[in-house]
This record gives sequence, structure tokens and C-alpha cells, in this order.
Amino acid sequence: MHIQLSEKFTTRKLLRFTMSSILMMVFISIYSVVDGFFVGRYVGSNGLAAVNIVFPLIMTIGSFGFMLGTGGTAEVARAMGEKRDQAANQYFSFLTLVTVLMGVFLSLLAFIFMEPLCYFMGASELIIGDAVTYGRICALGTGFFMLQGFFQSFFVTAERPKIGFFLSILSGIINIFLDWLLVGVWGMGLSGAAIATVCGFMISGLIPVFYFFSANSSRLQFSKPVKDLSMLLASMSNGASEMVTNISRSLITVLFNIRLMRLLGEDGVAAISVMLYIEFIFTAVLIGFSIGAAPVIGYHFGARKGDELKKLYHSCLKIVGVVSVAMFIISELAAPALVSIFLGDNPVLIELTVHGFRIFAVSFLFCGFNIFASAYFTALGDGRVSAIISFTRTLFLQVIMILLLPQLFGIQGIWMALPVAEALSLGLTFWYFKQQQSIFKICPTDR
Repeated sequence: MHIQLSEKFTTRKLLRFTMSSILMMVFISIYSVVDGFFVGRYVGSNGLAAVNIVFPLIMTIGSFGFMLGTGGTAEVARAMGEKRDQAANQYFSFLTLVTVLMGVFLSLLAFIFMEPLCYFMGASELIIGDAVTYGRICALGTGFFMLQGFFQSFFVTAERPKIGFFLSILSGIINIFLDWLLVGVWGMGLSGAAIATVCGFMISGLIPVFYFFSANSSRLQFSKPVKDLSMLLASMSNGASEMVTNISRSLITVLFNIRLMRLLGEDGVAAISVMLYIEFIFTAVLIGFSIGAAPVIGYHFGARKGDELKKLYHSCLKIVGVVSVAMFIISELAAPALVSIFLGDNPVLIELTVHGFRIFAVSFLFCGFNIFASAYFTALGDGRVSAIISFTRTLFLQVIMILLLPQLFGIQGIWMALPVAEALSLGLTFWYFKQQQSIFKICPTDR
């Protein structure tokens, strides 16, 4: 029996409810980096560097889908909490249409301007051809990637998180199988890896469209979309922090690539590629939990249940803290094994990457709270605070640290940049947490 948003949530029940979102994000992260695994194994470090050059662009385009999904669920879940189910379906349908149109437009732009974009993102003459080939094929599927990110959030709001989870598994299996076949068996190199990625995007982007068009039993269905620009702007504002987080991650990757290309060449870019792949998989647990918890928080906020909000808040912090410590310990103890998954038999590059990753992994102790804070304030409809936290953490502190610390500490400064930025961001996060304690006093009679 599925858990409903209106129920009271213990820590155990919250984990059960969010587990599908967690596993979904982990599977998405795995098949998002599986290209890197097969390329690193079968094409080499230069191919891996080319994939990492393009990766920020794909994630940037996908971030618009996450923005409309996470921001839109706050509006839709609040409408559901206020018993306005028809309005919730109309909001959902209009946001889906906007996501489709935006996806087509951005995909075409990326395809047309791929070569100058790759140069801008740090590609050298040695890898520019591979980067453009991989990027143009992936660009054709980025609209589906936007829909994937969009529907991830709405399957949770529709009280059907398991559907999103199973779609993620299916997409991941298809992507992994095609990577093995096209890259490992048929030797198609980066073209094969890109085709496999696009096929995975299509599965998880198109099937939800058919599901919500059908007479399903979830709390959401497509209806005739009603143009509501104020709701669209509110959704974009609420989800802006999630978009900033994704775009900032892309910008951080570009800065890492440019810095390391100058300091260590293609091997440096390959090393940071591996670190970011591992980070992407690990933080997917925290992102998935935050995505899963956000509709619950948004619903109880809409229903004005302050006591439930307080319990949810403390349960979330407890879960995030335990997961963060566990990820750090695993990273420190298993660094050689994790790095070798991507690099195979390349002892010099493995040694460089393991050393850097053990410093880099300190960021896992802090980033979970910052990720959750962004989703938490989005769920409360406070897009401003959510955006401030995301902007400070990424576009401000991380950029400054990547530019500043290598000047002071050389290569070591590169690996230190994210841990220092996340630690400084944590202070701001808990200051905002303290400021919002008054919402725990709201009750249904306050309407």
C-alpha cells in the first residue's frame, strides 16, 4: 500500500517514502556516468576528457527541467494540500508543455553551436573532434533529459515514486547494455556512448508522457493546460535554486577542466572527471532524498501543520547527517577501488586521482545539509532563500575557491576547493534554518 502525503511521517516512514527517489537518482547518476566508465576503459583518458568537456553543457540544459519540476511541485503540492485538485492538474499540464517547448529550443541551439561551446568549455585541439561528435549526438536527446528531470519530481507528488524508480532502472539498463554493445563490442567509441545516452534519455522522458495521458489512478493527470504566467514564474522562482545548483555544477566542471588542462593536461581533466563522477553518484543519494522529502514538506506546509513540519525537519537533518558521514568514510577507505573502476590499468593516473579524491571527499561531510536546505526552502515556497543558499555555495564560494586556492597551494588547492566552499556554505545554511523556526507554530486555523 502506497504512502500518502497527508499521513504522519516517522523517520522510518520518511525513509520508506523517499527510498524510491533516492534509488531513482542513484540509477540516473550511474547511467549518467556509465559513458565515462566505458569510454575510460575502451577509448582511453583522452576520450574520457572529451566526455567531461561536454558533460557540463548537457547538465546545464537538463537543469531547466529540474527547475520546472522541483519548483512546479511546490506549487502543485500546495494546491493539493489546499484541496484544489483541478488547479493542480492544470498547473502540471501547463508546466509539462513549457518543458517540451523549452527542450526543443535548447537542443537545437546546442547542436548548432557545439564546436564553439566545446572550445569555450576548455577543449584542446587534441580532443575537440571527439568532444563535438559526442556533444552533437547527446544534444539531440537533451529535450528528453529535461522531461526526465521534470517528471522525477512529479511522480513523487503524484504519490507514485516507484514508477519513476522503475523507469530509472529501465533507462539505466538500456544505457548500460547499449554502452557495452556499441562501445565495448562494436568499437563505436564516443559516437556509441552518445547514442546509448540518448536512448536512455528517451525511455525516461517519453514513457511518463503516455502514463499521465492515460486514465491512471495517481493524484495527477494531464488536463487541458491553462496558461498561468504567475504560476509559471512562481515555479521558476521556486526551482531557481535547483537550476542554479545544476548550472553551477556545470560551471565548476568547466573551471576545473580549464585549470587542470593548463596544469596537468588531458590527464588532469581525466582525474577530475573521475572525482566528479564518484561525487555525482554519492550526492545523488542526498539529492534523491531531498526530492522525495520536498513534496511531503510542501503538503504539510500547505495544510498548515506546523507540528508535522517540525518532526519532518528534524528527521531530515538526522538522515542527512548519517548519510554524509557514511559517504566520507567510504570515500577515504575505498578510494583506490572507486578510482580504478574508471581508469583501469593506469597506475600513474590512478595515484594522482586517489590522492586528490581523498582531499576532495571531505566535502561530503558538509554538502548534504546544503543540498537539503535548497530543497527544503523550495518546498516552503521560499525560492529567494533557496536561491541565496545555492548561489552562495556554488556560483560564489566554489568559483572563488577554484580560482584562489591553486594560487596559494598549487595542485593541492584544486582538490581543496570544494571542501572549503561547502564548509563555509554550511554556516549560512544553518543560519537560515534558525531564522525559519516560526513556521513550526502554524496550524490549520491560521488560514
